[in-house]
Amino acid sequence: MQSRIPYDKSNSAAYQAMLRVEGVLATCSLEKPLLDLIRLRVSQINGCAFCIDMHWREMRENGESEQRLYGLTAWQESPYYSERERAAVRWADEVTRLAEGGVSDAAFDSLHAHFSDQQIIDLTWAVAAINTWNRINVAFRTIPAVT
Repeated sequence: MQSRIPYDKSNSAAYQAMLRVEGVLATCSLEKPLLDLIRLRVSQINGCAFCIDMHWREMRENGESEQRLYGLTAWQESPYYSERERAAVRWADEVTRLAEGGVSDAAFDSLHAHFSDQQIIDLTWAVAAINTWNRINVAFRTIPAVT
């Protein structure tokens, strides 16, 4: 496979805005390990090899277990995640898969049991951001790092 356009080499205003969104998310009300878990899960749903590779590597470097990384594709049946993480992953799944029925009240209620309103807003922005990155990287066929 060959990359189509090296968008990250551009100085487009939209690319710069996305980098600023990432800067905001880096200091938001949610902890980095949870944000990373969400980024990986959404990238799995969207089939973004570049983002899966990048976030998987970062999570391993930050001490995440291989068991939790491998189990994420089957998070509903895997015992490795807290109820709080499960609520966040479910939310991310439903926000990502809007065409399959929207975002349920059950997902929101579960999320609201573990997160403040500000955290829910920050989580939703994080889901929206990684969905955008996935779409850009898939569209331009950004190649994952080769080791």
